[in-house]
Amino acid sequence: MRPAVALALVSASVCGLAFAPDCSPVPLPAQMADTGGGTQLITAQAPATDSTSGTVTWWDLRDGQWVETGSAPARFGSKGLVEEGARKQGTNTTPTGLYGLPFAFGIKAAPAGTRLAFRAVKDSSWWCEDNDSTSYNRWVDPLPADCRASESEKLISYDPQYAYGLVIGFNYDQPVRGRGAGIFLHVNGQAATAGCVSVPEDAMQQILKWADPDRKPHIAIGTVDGATAITSY
Repeated sequence: MRPAVALALVSASVCGLAFAPDCSPVPLPAQMADTGGGTQLITAQAPATDSTSGTVTWWDLRDGQWVETGSAPARFGSKGLVEEGARKQGTNTTPTGLYGLPFAFGIKAAPAGTRLAFRAVKDSSWWCEDNDSTSYNRWVDPLPADCRASESEKLISYDPQYAYGLVIGFNYDQPVRGRGAGIFLHVNGQAATAGCVSVPEDAMQQILKWADPDRKPHIAIGTVDGATAITSY
């Protein structure tokens, strides 16, 4: 996991840090110190750390320039956003930072054109969130004996949220117990999330058809004022 970076967008009435010499706005990825090294990026940006809504935008790097490809209204955790390293499990906060996207999944079939690895959600599919399990913060199918169902998510039970989803690589490569598990980009439910990022279903379909694993897409989560992780320049 890379150190926290800043998703700061600077608002100004005159040309400044977030504006090119010709006074045109600098695309958000171009303001970031690290975008993951690929040519595709998703930004999930909230107005402030206590916000529960904001915007998800997906970008392509073309001829050395970041170009916005699509955007959608987004929802965040019901308790707002918090720095990745300070997050605790069960706090309903969305972790900020820059993350890989290990694989996609869904209760529904993968949209035509999906190139990411896609796992079909079955009745036996779970996400283990039991801190005492060797499968902590992992997809399991079926639920292993050392992972308590009461501490985990039966994925098929979350419809429409998991109609389509992308695993966000928070606490994933080397999981730290108690930091949190099961952070996804997924379809909207009825309200704010338990820590995931969510968008309308049609936006989720568009993202899955757009993402190309050969272009190493990442997701950057942060706030407009840069108060949480994602550092400009």
